[in-house]
Amino acid sequence: MTAITPGSVALITGGTGGLGRALAALLRRQGVTVVLADLDSLRARQTAADLGAAFLPLDVTDRAANAAVVAQVEADHGRLDVAFLNAGIAGSGQQALDVDELLHVVDVDLFGVVYGAEAALPALRRAGGGSIVVTASLAGLAPHATEPGYSIAKAGAIAFVRSLAPRLVDDGITVSAVCPGFADTAIIDPLREAFAAVDFPVLSADEVAQALLGAWTARQPGAAYVVQPGVGAVPFRFPGVPSAKTADGRTATLPGRLRPPARS
Repeated sequence: MTAITPGSVALITGGTGGLGRALAALLRRQGVTVVLADLDSLRARQTAADLGAAFLPLDVTDRAANAAVVAQVEADHGRLDVAFLNAGIAGSGQQALDVDELLHVVDVDLFGVVYGAEAALPALRRAGGGSIVVTASLAGLAPHATEPGYSIAKAGAIAFVRSLAPRLVDDGITVSAVCPGFADTAIIDPLREAFAAVDFPVLSADEVAQALLGAWTARQPGAAYVVQPGVGAVPFRFPGVPSAKTADGRTATLPGRLRPPARS
């Protein structure tokens, strides 16, 4: 686990929502320079000001806008040390399959991560290394029956993290994911009464923020941390799949670049 260097520069997408606010406050207490990127509004700008953070408008589904935001972070602060790709939405869950809604959720929750990583990587290399931490979800590991778009997007984000991470180790760049269960954000507003009726525990935004900070400082390539109430953040042990066998019955070994991250 690495210590946080005061003055490090962090970018948080979806930065003025519940998780982004909690993470920004936590980072500011650690002496980190924080830039919040989110859809533009007076409320978003005021949230950033209240947290002592800079604000940049960003629609994460706009590939060019992601690059422009990272360029502005470097211009304003001289470097980028960590990108928290946190922006996310959920669908309504009202229909078994609403393809338009599904595509919109995937655009934000999956391609927003891809575009954010693409934009951040050159800046992290210029800084001599750094981290990308993706806010995924438990739904990416155990799909929600009512949320196919959200489940697809979060599973894709986890797969993206695990496939990208080994390729960046030599650059000193760590990519990891945090997979919270149900957390106290606007996404669960339609479910709050149902949760309360069965006394179902919900994660606080602060608990998820602590896990996001921990993923940055742990610097474990390709790790995915499950966060659940009463459990904390736990590295997920991805199950193995049956290995190929050679003609003489030995377990076949993939070439180095094709091997997945070590199980954690």
